[in-house]
Amino acid sequence: MYKTAKRGKPQQEVLIPIGLGTEEMEAVIMVNVLRQAGADVVLASVEPQLEVKLSGGTTLVADVSISECSHQIYDLVALPGGMPGSVRLRDCKTLEAITKKQAEENRLYGAICAAPAVTLLPWGLLKRKTSTCHPAFFHQLPSFRAIKTNLQVSEGLTTSRGPGTCFQFSVSLVEQLFGESASMEMGKFLLMDTDDEVSRKEEFNEVEWAVDHTPRVLIPVANGSEDIEVVTVVDILRRAKLDVTVASVEKTLSVVGSHGIKIVADKSLKNAAESIYDLIILPGGNSGVERLQKSRIVKRLLKEQVSNERKYGAICSSPSIFQKQGLLQNKKATAHPSVVSMLDSNTTVGSQVVVDGRLITCRGLSSAPEFALAIIAKFFGHGRAKSVATGLVYEYTK
Repeated sequence: MYKTAKRGKPQQEVLIPIGLGTEEMEAVIMVNVLRQAGADVVLASVEPQLEVKLSGGTTLVADVSISECSHQIYDLVALPGGMPGSVRLRDCKTLEAITKKQAEENRLYGAICAAPAVTLLPWGLLKRKTSTCHPAFFHQLPSFRAIKTNLQVSEGLTTSRGPGTCFQFSVSLVEQLFGESASMEMGKFLLMDTDDEVSRKEEFNEVEWAVDHTPRVLIPVANGSEDIEVVTVVDILRRAKLDVTVASVEKTLSVVGSHGIKIVADKSLKNAAESIYDLIILPGGNSGVERLQKSRIVKRLLKEQVSNERKYGAICSSPSIFQKQGLLQNKKATAHPSVVSMLDSNTTVGSQVVVDGRLITCRGLSSAPEFALAIIAKFFGHGRAKSVATGLVYEYTK
């Protein structure tokens, strides 16, 4: 099981359950953020097996079965949404007993997206609580205590609306577990503090990205890849019906992300490399970037991608790979603040997302949804990007 550094704060025990069809962005953002804050987070499967396929097609490997959690005491139980995931959580008697006990003993519990209405409401855990949920399920909440807000904290219960509000939801949970200074530190780490000061997107040397077929996207992943970025980008692009392949550079299809989340890739990179892709995206995560950097296949694919005038993208710390391969010459780009100094000063732009011709780059972490939506807009136009953003409960601007 993944253990996080305590960072000088008291250890807090957190349970996050997943089932078939759970919303992957929500599960991964919660686990990642809470582990980064110093919590000991257990990702538990309510299914008979630990390997669980989530709503957008991503497969995660849970740390334990929910049956192993029934006698533990948790400081927080937080339920991701998604369908039919929220139904799978609702129908799990062990999870119901754990969460009811959590509420009865006045410990923290939370739910996001469909879960407040589909899971907590039938369990009777919204009584005398104000709450919110995904707009598609809002009508199911008791009308006199339902509030259309991205985040609602009602005594020990915290609820939120969807994948697009999950960073805010997770940081609120950090504040309740560790205090305000920890949540402010987390907001800065996630680059959430720059929303008002940094423009969302800039484009240079505009070219047409549209293709006459379903766009094919390759995302190589390695041990240490930033799990938030991998899962967020894959989830959002698949919502727009792009054909996304996650390919492992490791000897196994299963990779362990930057915060201990086990992700099962679709293919090995060796097998995936036999196909042609309209776009190749490299995720961040420092140790993952180091492993991608060493991959001869990644190097060859990127060289072929650029020489054949196809699109390529990088997020967080991975633009440094492009820099080392000479793929940022005469290009504008952005990157995580920790690696911006490695890029040519004439290259860097301070926006969350930068598009230059066939190149797209991003600062990373909380900017990942903006990055994915920008890709959708380039391939399909703003209409589809806005439609996907609405489903995410994410504010989209052109």
